[in-house]
Amino acid sequence: MMPLTLAGIAEANIIQKICGKPEVKKHLENLGFVVGGTITVISVLGGSLIVNVKEARVAVSKEMAQKIMI
Repeated sequence: MMPLTLAGIAEANIIQKICGKPEVKKHLENLGFVVGGTITVISVLGGSLIVNVKEARVAVSKEMAQKIMI
């Protein structure tokens, strides 16, 4: 298991765990980041990651991406 920030670009990964406070977990869940879901890093722009999750592209900060374990 490793944080999303270490994932390769265009590499499909499965979300294993979401860390952080309950409100952070809920926010990520509302965006489509759920355990067992597939996530793909599209690009990295200025520290933020552009990811493809549940057929949508979402930008997440590096701090947020550190809480998503794949």
